[in-house]
Amino acid sequence: MATQTASAAGSGKPKEKKSQEEIYAEFQQLRNQQRNLVNNLNTIEMDLKEHKTVIDTLKTVESSRKCFRLIGGVLVEQTVEVVLPQLEQNKNQLEKLIEEGKEQITKKGLEINQFKDENNIKVRGQEPAQPAASEKETSDDKSSGNRNVLVGNL
Repeated sequence: MATQTASAAGSGKPKEKKSQEEIYAEFQQLRNQQRNLVNNLNTIEMDLKEHKTVIDTLKTVESSRKCFRLIGGVLVEQTVEVVLPQLEQNKNQLEKLIEEGKEQITKKGLEINQFKDENNIKVRGQEPAQPAASEKETSDDKSSGNRNVLVGNL
């Protein structure tokens, strides 16, 4: 990316440089959106895990037993009989949200790849599939001889 910006600056066309900056900003925005989707999905998955744990625990106790539930920052006293169906309904909704979130992440990934292809964006550290494999093999051969070893006097 730096070589593209430098070559655009060297050609004396500030319009091209601005265009490159806009492309970069839009690409970063797409990547940030994808990261946010992943973070939200992780949060929802943690909530689902907590719901499953509580449901499994409540199934082992009497339905008339008193339990407390936090609703909107308010601790409410109810019975297991009332809370359990609500939790199961919430769990089902969370599962649907997770599926929708995975679809959104996939769509966003496809959108990012399409944007990269359209604008000829190359991410540092990401090489094309074929050369990366051959370079990795040669770098593995080199690195096996260059391992750092700490040797002490015995």
